[in-house]
Amino acid sequence: MPSADLKNAASSLPPNLLHPAAPAWRTADIEALFELPFNDLLFRAQQVHRANFDANAVQRSTLLSVKTGGCSEDCGYCSQSTHHDTGLEREALLPLDEVIEAAQAARDQGATRFCMGAAWRGPKQKDLEKVKEMVRAVKDLGLETCVTLGMLQDGQAEQLKAAGLDYYNHNLDTAPEFYAQVISTHSQADRFDTLQKVRDAGINVCCGGIVGMGESRRARAALIAELANMDPPPESVPINNLVTIPGTPLADAPPLDPFEFARTIACARITMPTSMVRLSAGRQQMSDELQALCFLAGANSIFYGDKLLTADNPEAERDENLFARLGLKAM
Repeated sequence: MPSADLKNAASSLPPNLLHPAAPAWRTADIEALFELPFNDLLFRAQQVHRANFDANAVQRSTLLSVKTGGCSEDCGYCSQSTHHDTGLEREALLPLDEVIEAAQAARDQGATRFCMGAAWRGPKQKDLEKVKEMVRAVKDLGLETCVTLGMLQDGQAEQLKAAGLDYYNHNLDTAPEFYAQVISTHSQADRFDTLQKVRDAGINVCCGGIVGMGESRRARAALIAELANMDPPPESVPINNLVTIPGTPLADAPPLDPFEFARTIACARITMPTSMVRLSAGRQQMSDELQALCFLAGANSIFYGDKLLTADNPEAERDENLFARLGLKAM
């Protein structure tokens, strides 16, 4: 039977996003994975990874903030929230030519997916029209397209699909029992509502979370259980390691143990065998050795470039050198 926390969380979620029977992965099952000796866990994750992917191929994606700052939501980790004094200025939506220029540069540096993020609770129709132009232009460059725009209204996902959108990113962020300690202006159920709209429109789902926000290991296991029990699981699963930003409520959160982060990647790979598991925020603070462990644990996608929305990201040259040292190739 499902553990109590997962069972309670599942009961409030849209049924189309859950397996019709009991969840395939209980929180307790994933906690047991976390408890395995480190070598055993990584060995199991690598076996699963090799059964589904080329173990030495990594997808490179680039993320551009097309509208920075001024978000009405109070996510405790975010520099772009109007609730926090981070010194970040509100900016207007980028013009189309700047987006195209950035996408061309990303493609020339080897990125195959171009993601565009906007700091909104959700897009207004006039803004969505401009984003649709961006999606069409990036698609014309031969890149996969992804956007993260916040919560969607009825009909907006279908418009993005018609414009050629491949992926929509909307993270669960954290476990249901920890969620209210991070965000109060919307619920996790609101996030599932947008994810259902995305699924119904036929767009691939990019959905993961953030670790290192002070949550327990059990909460990390519960988050992975939520993701793994979606039907189907997200095609892309970004795992973010919290980047602490002065002025946010989580500015003083203690760093997550590096081995615990690698364990989280391994558990995501084992429970979601065919999903792309992405090293996302926090790579700037990761050593090359930790990144290598994460690739061994089954991560096969990274954000590539100098910026990840407003946080620093390892520069392309460092990534090229790391790929060469590890014998990795771009997917």
